[in-house]
Amino acid sequence: MFNPKNLSPKQLSAFTALVLSVPISLGFWFLRPNWIITLVALCVTFLGSYLLIQFVLEWFIYRKIKLIYKFIYQTKANKREETYYKYILPQKSIDEVREDVEKWAEQRKAEIELLKTNEAYRKEFLQNLSHEFKTPIFAIQGYVDTLLSGAIDNPAVNRRFLENAAKNVDRMVNLAEDLDEISRLESGEQPLNKGLFVIQDLIKEIYETLSIKTSAKNIKTSIKKGCEAPVTVYADKEKIRQVINNLLENATKYGKQDGSIVSSIYKTDGRLVLIEFSDDGIGIGEDHLPRIFERFYRTDRGRSRDVGGTGLGLAICKHIIEAHGQTMHVRSKLDVGTTIGFTLDERTSIN
Repeated sequence: MFNPKNLSPKQLSAFTALVLSVPISLGFWFLRPNWIITLVALCVTFLGSYLLIQFVLEWFIYRKIKLIYKFIYQTKANKREETYYKYILPQKSIDEVREDVEKWAEQRKAEIELLKTNEAYRKEFLQNLSHEFKTPIFAIQGYVDTLLSGAIDNPAVNRRFLENAAKNVDRMVNLAEDLDEISRLESGEQPLNKGLFVIQDLIKEIYETLSIKTSAKNIKTSIKKGCEAPVTVYADKEKIRQVINNLLENATKYGKQDGSIVSSIYKTDGRLVLIEFSDDGIGIGEDHLPRIFERFYRTDRGRSRDVGGTGLGLAICKHIIEAHGQTMHVRSKLDVGTTIGFTLDERTSIN
């Protein structure tokens, strides 16, 4: 079916010229029924109308459209692009140009929304970073000022103040080291030393390392029944040790007295292994779950600082797992517990 909406500018000019020339030539025929005069009138009218309409479309409307395209791309055109603007672009229909502009507008809208989100995240990150550094700095300043004011001569408090100042210095050092590690992970400057190891053996090692902390709260650690069979993975063992250690430390910090931590290892599709750690602790509110891997994000700022940590542990874990080309996930419910896990490549040998 004929659709004038899809015509190119030249076709549209020809179609419009034909619509004009036919009735005019028929008028000549009725005034003077001479086929030569009628044919000449048809040709002259068609040619004149075509050239005029083509001129208007190309030199007025499409010149404006070219400006729109240049504004959209906002770059200096090379010779190939100039050829496109000059010869190819005018062949597009108005509908095609409209679709291009609408597509560009949607892309720009998405980019603007992303920039707004990133800007909000940047502001929050800087605020959190400033707060995390100011807290130990002000504490150190307070202890030092007190010592300089005369407390250094008081043996009952001078050592305690120096020890507290040293703890805050350690906190700042840990914070700086964690930030540096995240930066190196993001930039790819920290290479992965991948190798084969049994994931259950690594989990048992970390259980043993954290036994003093878990025993203090009488938390029972175990590997889920049915998941004891050795599973070999291909990853950076020390980086995965860091991830698991961080997750188990969190499970211990926020676990309940006389609680439990259970590790689960599942083979998924013969290519990946799913490793999960479940506790029956305080849990995480649903509104916090999408953000727990953000830097410095704390579900309960006061309580989180009381139990220690820089607020960067989960962010580092996420970057380490993503550096392996894998993903992390979390499920949690308040006063029920939390399950957090990740995937790794399953291998029995290095190909």
